[in-house]
Amino acid sequence: MLYCSTRGGVRGRDFREVLFSGYAPDGGMFMPETLPVLSPETLRSWRGLQYTRLVVEISSMFIPAQLIPRDDLEVLVGEALSGFSVPNVVRIARLKDGLSVLELFHGETLAFKDLAMSCTVHFLNYFLQKDSSRAVVLVGTSGDTGGSAINSAKGLPGLDVLVVYPRGRITAVQEKHMTTCLEDNIHVFAADGSSDDIDRPLRRLFADQNLVRTHSLMSLNSVNWSRVMVQIAHFFYAYLELSGVEKAEAAADLPDLEVVVPTGGAGNITAAYIARQMGLPLKLVAMVNSNDIVHRTVTSGDFSMATSVTQTLAPAIDIQDPYNMERIFWLLLGRDGASVKTMMEEFQRSHRHTLPENHRKLLSEVLVTGTVSDQGILETMRRCWEENQYEMCPHTAVGVWHHYQRPHKPGTSRCYVATASPAKFQAAVKKAGLPYDPPEAVLALDQLPTRYQNLERSPDWCKDWEERLREWIQLRGGDSSEPTWRLLAEAAGLLLRLLFLCDPAAAVRYVRSGLTRQQQRAEGGASPRGFLTCLPLTAGCDDVAPPFGLSGQMTSALQQSHIHVTLINITPTVHTLIHHQP
Repeated sequence: MLYCSTRGGVRGRDFREVLFSGYAPDGGMFMPETLPVLSPETLRSWRGLQYTRLVVEISSMFIPAQLIPRDDLEVLVGEALSGFSVPNVVRIARLKDGLSVLELFHGETLAFKDLAMSCTVHFLNYFLQKDSSRAVVLVGTSGDTGGSAINSAKGLPGLDVLVVYPRGRITAVQEKHMTTCLEDNIHVFAADGSSDDIDRPLRRLFADQNLVRTHSLMSLNSVNWSRVMVQIAHFFYAYLELSGVEKAEAAADLPDLEVVVPTGGAGNITAAYIARQMGLPLKLVAMVNSNDIVHRTVTSGDFSMATSVTQTLAPAIDIQDPYNMERIFWLLLGRDGASVKTMMEEFQRSHRHTLPENHRKLLSEVLVTGTVSDQGILETMRRCWEENQYEMCPHTAVGVWHHYQRPHKPGTSRCYVATASPAKFQAAVKKAGLPYDPPEAVLALDQLPTRYQNLERSPDWCKDWEERLREWIQLRGGDSSEPTWRLLAEAAGLLLRLLFLCDPAAAVRYVRSGLTRQQQRAEGGASPRGFLTCLPLTAGCDDVAPPFGLSGQMTSALQQSHIHVTLINITPTVHTLIHHQP
């Protein structure tokens, strides 16, 4: 199994190369050069398989045994999915009037992304340990992806994770799932903008192939093929449980299942479409909130971004750039990379593209869409509670709205994908007038310390964010084969600690003189913007084990002298302090 870019410029990559990638070098997205097609007999034989086993079966079709032997794959997937709160990892709630809800949110961060993310990180760690190598993960999130990536990768010695989230546009629980992680390999930035704004500098960074190669830079968004691959299993599980395939006669056609998916970046609906291409008889419905680009594309061919992202009660799908649609376009157009390249480059340049009518018709034949207002979300949440005593998150309600507005015909089967727990969306639950009873793990988040850095909105914010993140990647992902600079920085940190122990005022003067030198260098055209030294400490903590117990005192002394302190982790045992003039 080999992989190629949706834009036609890259072919012949193996799973490991694609796993450790973001966007393809030509700006496209990686896809298998061919898709396996399952026979009806195989599908029938899979009836009754546990979800974990289905993930193994699907993954084994895309990961050659030469890269991950079958026995190893079973262990990796089993370990990845072992910490979920229900016995079969996922669960189907069967409610009144044929309302069947596939609950995918029983992982640590209460979102469907825990499923594919945990498997993908286990695959990454498998190769990193095998090769004794490291990688830097760069993630932009609209809410759930960041927390899931952090939870899956925290503490792993071979992975450094940088997550950027849109400040003020996600819920408190989503934010705390990110900012309360103090592991040395986790770094969180809060950006003053939307998730689509965040994607712009991230695309530029992934387009820099020298940066990608030098620092082993990769993505854990659903840009990463492995995420989409694992999500294919959601739809096989739903089909085998809900379609009635076990009742169909051997010679008869397989029954259909309609799946309704809340859609933002379009990773889940893309996985469903790939499952359909693999022989699963699915009818696909993508439901969106007021950010309705997918709906407009299907119904009128208007593949264009609105002037701004609308904030809704379903923030994880407040997205105007459904980047995984590129994969669907590629499959629909017969893997025509040149056409996809032209289309997507125009879209990225002007934020708009009009689908030719023949392309729009192709899309509308495989995808039905609908759009739901905040009022529709609240009404759906209330009605489902009144009729079933069943609470759902606002994203799931975006999908279930379809159930109440488009009742399915008797004898047909339909599945609604529940992407997150209502416990993550207190404001929406309360606004709907429903009881809010979060689990203890959510309540405990309020008691935990937080750590993050800000990306402020400036006149040239995209360039500034790109430079700030690039600077971090270059620091964090430095070439491990040349550790001399790290040793020098550690030595400088040790000297500063000793100086502070003997004469705190002298230590502060030392830092201030370093700031002055750096400011003079910057005015002369040099790039460094802060005084750099390495200290094994955590900002604000006085209880670090000796001999580093001065960390909190040092931080306080510097701040009292009007020197702002920002922490950036460099290795599991070394941190870098960059001190900026206020």
